[in-house]
Amino acid sequence: MLFQTPTQFAVLALVLLAGWFFGLASSSGGKKWKQRFRDEEAAHKAYRAEVANDVKTRDARLQEVEAERDRLLKERTTATTPSTAAAASGVAASTGHGSGFFGWGRDNLSRIRGIDADLEHALGQRGIKTYRAIEGLSEADERALEDDLRLRPGTIDAEHWREQAAMLREGRDDDHHGRWG
Repeated sequence: MLFQTPTQFAVLALVLLAGWFFGLASSSGGKKWKQRFRDEEAAHKAYRAEVANDVKTRDARLQEVEAERDRLLKERTTATTPSTAAAASGVAASTGHGSGFFGWGRDNLSRIRGIDADLEHALGQRGIKTYRAIEGLSEADERALEDDLRLRPGTIDAEHWREQAAMLREGRDDDHHGRWG
């Protein structure tokens, strides 16, 4: 045993008592930490409320912009329908109203299976530059285009150019890639 004399026990008791008093004097009883926690909790609650208000404002603005976009699209589709006119070879030519490839009034027609870069260029020379133009081809236009481009008769229908163009125009790239990829 370490403590054997009454003096050693007295010193031990004094050290323990001094430690206890020092602990009481330095401790705030947790009040300081509880207050800091409450302050932080209030600040976090205020921040969440601010973010929620920002989200509501942004959602309202988004709805306004979408409504305006829908109104303008409706006006555009009723006012300007894509015009197709028969070219000298009897092939329908599009005016190219779509947003197109990089917004230049044309689409990337080589994404359609069966159309390579050379064929896309030849179609562009004949006024067919958008997916909408390919979609709008009638059967007579298809036959005339196949003759003009020296394609096998029935190639456009067999390779489903119109269906592919419709999928790509609607932005259904995954469906197109899954079916004709």
